[in-house]
Amino acid sequence: MADPARAAKMADRIKVIVAKTLERGIKDPRIGFVTITDVKVTGDLQHASVFYTVYGSEEERADSAAALKSATGMLRSEVGKNLTSRLTPSLQFIADAIPENAKHIEELLAEATKRDLEVETLKKTAKYAGDEDPYVKPRVIGEELDAEDDLDDNDLDDTAKA
Repeated sequence: MADPARAAKMADRIKVIVAKTLERGIKDPRIGFVTITDVKVTGDLQHASVFYTVYGSEEERADSAAALKSATGMLRSEVGKNLTSRLTPSLQFIADAIPENAKHIEELLAEATKRDLEVETLKKTAKYAGDEDPYVKPRVIGEELDAEDDLDDNDLDDTAKA
């Protein structure tokens, strides 16, 4: 098991080597606008997963995937020449779903904004189902005394008899 820091450095180096080789060294017309987004190297440094995105249509993505698959051997030999490692890791190209995920997140945010506006318009025209303030208010002592002062003497006589 290699040091995780060494694996991370090797992954970064592989990312740079593959990107430069794709930019300058491969003459395959099927490769479109490919961007290497990330590289993950296993703990034993034997396998590298190279994540990439392709800007374009589905057809261009499929063509680029086929071109990368056919160029894997040549890219691995370039990685081997430029790495200071005893063994050259095998390469596996994996299409990264970043553009699709970003588009999905944008759609979800647009839907949330639309629902927020609907709630806001409903809020402006909403009415209470019951009283506006359904909570019982505490009695104020001063108001109770005023109410007792308004009682007539007859009222006091009636309460005394009872």
